[in-house]
Amino acid sequence: MYSNGYNVYKNNSVNYASKEQLLLMLTEGAVKFCKMARQAIADNDIKKANDALVRTQDIFSELMVSLDTTAGEWAVQLFRVYDFIKGKLIQANMSKSVEVIDEILPLVEDINETWKEAYKRSKK
Repeated sequence: MYSNGYNVYKNNSVNYASKEQLLLMLTEGAVKFCKMARQAIADNDIKKANDALVRTQDIFSELMVSLDTTAGEWAVQLFRVYDFIKGKLIQANMSKSVEVIDEILPLVEDINETWKEAYKRSKK
C-alpha cells in the first residue's frame, strides 16, 4: 500500500519537475549510485556494484544527450567531462576497482554541487 503511494509521488515529482530540477535529480542520483557502487565493491557484492555503476553510466549518458553543445565552448568541455566520467565508470565496472571510483567520485560530487549552485542563482 505505502510503496504504491511512494511510487505515485516519485513519478509525479519527475513528471512535473522543471528542466533544472530534473538536472539536479540526475546529478544527485549519480552521486548516490556512485557511492553505492563503491560500497558494493568493498563488500564484494558484484551484482549490486554492477547495477549501481550501470545506473550511474546511464545518468551520464542522459546528461550527455541532453547537453546542447552548440551553446558554447563550455558545453563542449562539459560534454568531455561527462564522457571522461562515463569511461571511468566503465573501467571501474570492468575491474571492480574502488580506486577508480575514488578517482572520479569527487568530480561527480563537484558536478552536483555546481548544478545546485547554478539552480540557486537562477532562482534569484
